[in-house]
Amino acid sequence: MSKCFFKGRIETRLNHVISGYNVNRDVKAGTEEAPVSVVVKSEARKAEIEALVAEHGLVANVVVDETKEENTIELDTVLNKPKTTRFEKTPNRNDPCSCGSGKKYKKCCA
Repeated sequence: MSKCFFKGRIETRLNHVISGYNVNRDVKAGTEEAPVSVVVKSEARKAEIEALVAEHGLVANVVVDETKEENTIELDTVLNKPKTTRFEKTPNRNDPCSCGSGKKYKKCCA
């Protein structure tokens, strides 16, 4: 019997496969298929947001509503994506040490 053999109801398995957190989204926020929604209080702020959206090449639905609180969380999230942190590789054991002593890494700082 193979590892992939499933014992049970097929429709239940399909439901479990479909559900879950999708980290590989096909539709990105800020495109025509999934525009970013922003609520602002004034027309001046709307013009400012539209200029910012056009500068970054995004698509947004900007709504002016004086009764509601300003909501730009989605736009801030799209604009301020965290960058990947890259660390410098540690030297191999037999490479010269990076501290400048002239010794091998394994004899100096390892």
